[in-house]
Amino acid sequence: MTKENQQRPVTPFSEGTVHQGVLGNGLRIVTDDVPSVHSITLGIQIDAGSRDDPEKSPGLAHFIEHAIFKGTRHRTYLDIAKNIEKNGGYLDAYTTKEHTCIYLRCLPEHLEPSFELLSDLVCDPIFPPEEIEKEKEVVIEEISSVNDTPEELIFEEFDLRSFPCHPLGKPILGTEESVSGFTDDTLKNFMRQHYVPRKMLLTATGKVNHDKIMRLSERFLGPLGDSSGNEYVRQPFLPEHYTPFTVTLKKQLYQAQIVLGTAITRQDKIFYSLMVLNSMLGNGMSSLLNLELREKRGLAYNIYSSVTFFDDQTALNIYAGTDRNKVKLTLELIRELLKSDALLHPDPEELLAAKTKLLGSHIMGQEKMTRRMSQTASDLSYFGRYIEPEEKTTAIEAVTAEEISETALRILHDTPYSTLVYKPKR
Repeated sequence: MTKENQQRPVTPFSEGTVHQGVLGNGLRIVTDDVPSVHSITLGIQIDAGSRDDPEKSPGLAHFIEHAIFKGTRHRTYLDIAKNIEKNGGYLDAYTTKEHTCIYLRCLPEHLEPSFELLSDLVCDPIFPPEEIEKEKEVVIEEISSVNDTPEELIFEEFDLRSFPCHPLGKPILGTEESVSGFTDDTLKNFMRQHYVPRKMLLTATGKVNHDKIMRLSERFLGPLGDSSGNEYVRQPFLPEHYTPFTVTLKKQLYQAQIVLGTAITRQDKIFYSLMVLNSMLGNGMSSLLNLELREKRGLAYNIYSSVTFFDDQTALNIYAGTDRNKVKLTLELIRELLKSDALLHPDPEELLAAKTKLLGSHIMGQEKMTRRMSQTASDLSYFGRYIEPEEKTTAIEAVTAEEISETALRILHDTPYSTLVYKPKR
């Protein structure tokens, strides 16, 4: 049996009708019908990422994302690859520190076989030994790719040093040693613990019919049951889990890499003001960091800031790539900007421009079905409910200069910053 709840009407802003439902086994369903779109994006999000990896098995959540594509009781890896593409669709997946998502896009006339394929991957993988061993080599190559990409590697090490005693510091991909050591039991135990209805969410976006999605969900995902045994509890983030540091390392590079950052426990009161502050600080061509360090000083080709909202923690990071002889000046200018009146006493016109920039990105993101699908899942995971696009717009527009100032003081001044620099060897 299923139960239904919550529907909202179509609006000019969102051009979609959202319905929600829950299967009898507890799996949540969200459909977002967008009449102007002629495809369907289906995603199954699992509430498990790298912070949920067993202590001795970093990279396990990510590896399972790969492994489920290697075969099920009904399909070989070749069947999986060919079945979706012969119908003009595509299949993909990703893993973050807190979630795994398996998703596909298809045409409406191929919805049923595509739905069945997606559910087969999540519900009935068999991890063929020969294919799993080959996939270990694939993931090890992926790790090598990160090691050869300084901008990615420095963020990975920054997290490791920031959260040395917390799972959020773990690399999503794991290590060559940990990946090599995964066994069939390791994979299956993790799936039994996390790939269960109460920790899963199905989203369907585009040319969808809610009743049809509910019927298909009941048919293909309804039999999925919860595991019995020990209940998994995610380790919470506490202030003491963040360890401030300042480290400079010599690397075989041509360009110096810089990351500054900080972390605070989750504070929903500053959620939207922090998004606007980040828009002002380092998001886009007109941001303070880009104008000062790139356009005015010519110190960096690539410089930006980013905010990441985890389940119980918020992280703000700033990245810059610069000449080895300009690291000191770059750091000084970044720190000056973080203390500047531009953030502590923002100009009304600059604040309006930052909000408009953020709103433009938010609204245009509604036109991309994969992003729309993942945003819906993120809302339900983080806030426990679907957030209307209009509600987000109103909240962003309502951010005041005083709130920006308070947020800047809280995250840029009241919390110690960490700095990691990769400096080229001579």
